[in-house]
Amino acid sequence: MQAVSSFCDYFVILSGESLRQVNSFAQGIEEDLAKTKIKSLSMVSPTDESGWVVLDYVSVVVHIFYKPMREFYSLERLWSDAKRVRVPSRIPIRK
Repeated sequence: MQAVSSFCDYFVILSGESLRQVNSFAQGIEEDLAKTKIKSLSMVSPTDESGWVVLDYVSVVVHIFYKPMREFYSLERLWSDAKRVRVPSRIPIRK
């Protein structure tokens, strides 16, 4: 994002298969980073039903989408001039 944005260095974009999973991802990220005293500037309700949770860590902004919302808003297309960096999952995803 550095080349196309002045408000952050990276977007992390991920999606969940349900609203519950989206909220669980957000809670897990917040808890893991809080262990190292890193807190999001944004407040997230554990029962958020919007389908799009944003965690703002200043230079890194995490977007967690319910899968249909991610497809609808298509941030990857909107910010297509930004360099993409794929990060492999640590946990195998079952389908």
